[in-house]
Amino acid sequence: MNTQKPVVLVVEDDALIRIGAIDLVESAGCIAVEARDADEAIHILGSRPDIRLVFTDIDMPGEMDGVRLSHYVRNRWPPIHIIIASGKAIIAESDLPSGARFFRKPYSDGPIVDAITTFFSSAGPA
Repeated sequence: MNTQKPVVLVVEDDALIRIGAIDLVESAGCIAVEARDADEAIHILGSRPDIRLVFTDIDMPGEMDGVRLSHYVRNRWPPIHIIIASGKAIIAESDLPSGARFFRKPYSDGPIVDAITTFFSSAGPA
């Protein structure tokens, strides 16, 4: 039986929000890895096969926003779970990759923690 904590990649360009998201992920019983943008996230995903969830903001610098990143992750690493958040955009479920969850900022910690724990308790290993 594998008792290692799940690893979550937090992708957020704003340092203060990223720190808060990392604390949130850790309060859900996970190990947090951080990235400032989609390019850094893709690099980390390519080198870290233990990442089981990507928690990304939508609005980030660079050529790829969080929605495009989430579709890229779904296509390249299908077992990875995805949570997308935004304080500006409202995304329709039909615009999300299959199985992804969207949360509007500012979000409450409880629903995010619930989503994280549900991904790992009901879906089995990624």
